[in-house]
This record gives sequence, structure tokens and C-alpha cells, in this order.
Amino acid sequence: QLQLVESGGGLVQPGGSLRLSCAAAGFTLGYYAMGWFRQAPGKEREGVACISGVGTDGSTYYVDSVKGRFTISIDNDVDTVYLQMDSLKPEDTAIYFCAANPMAACGSNFHSPNEYHFWGQGTQVTVSS
Repeated sequence: QLQLVESGGGLVQPGGSLRLSCAAAGFTLGYYAMGWFRQAPGKEREGVACISGVGTDGSTYYVDSVKGRFTISIDNDVDTVYLQMDSLKPEDTAIYFCAANPMAACGSNFHSPNEYHFWGQGTQVTVSS
């Protein structure tokens, strides 16, 4: 059974940091382009970051609002993708999802949910004082 499981969400003060993890089960995560998305109440799901898989240049993509603050990375030995989030802002509050795109390389459409076939259940991130 193919499965993605996120963890690491929680409550953090503005300016703080969190690291989200997404562990894969039932497939080799490194052969996919892996994305992180988020969805705030009343808003559409937004693509946050993407990392290209094995056999590509390993390129990463970020939405402008998180560039310089968030870092996506992957550990193929444990089939886990991470999202390091620093300098968090209240507007980063959302449910964060990881997703797998069977195309190994991220592209200009990395932010489109339609590009991804497998999704995790999400983890809540709340940035508040």
C-alpha cells in the first residue's frame, strides 16, 4: 500500500522554526518529484516547495513567499522528505501536505496539485504569539 505520512507540525511563535517530515511507505520516494503544499482555512491548496528525484539534477523550487525561509530536502536512505521552516510568520499557518509526482523532475508547474498522484494526510502548523 502506497502511503505518505507527515509529522512535525505544531504551534510556534512568529520568528520560530519547525521541521516537517514526510515518510513514504510502499514505494521508493526518491524516484518521484516530492512537493510540499499548504492549505489555510477558506483558501485553495498552495504549492510551497518541490525537490526533484534520483536521476535528475536534484533541483528545488519554492513559491516566492517562502524563498529564503523554507528549505526542502530528502534523505533517500530512509525515504523521507523534509521541509525546514525558519522565520515563520502568522501567514504560514495552514495544514501542510506532502505529495509525490511520478515525474522525477520538478517543473514550472510544481505548484499545481494536479501534478501529484499521492498525498499524505497533512499536519497542522500554527504560527501565533
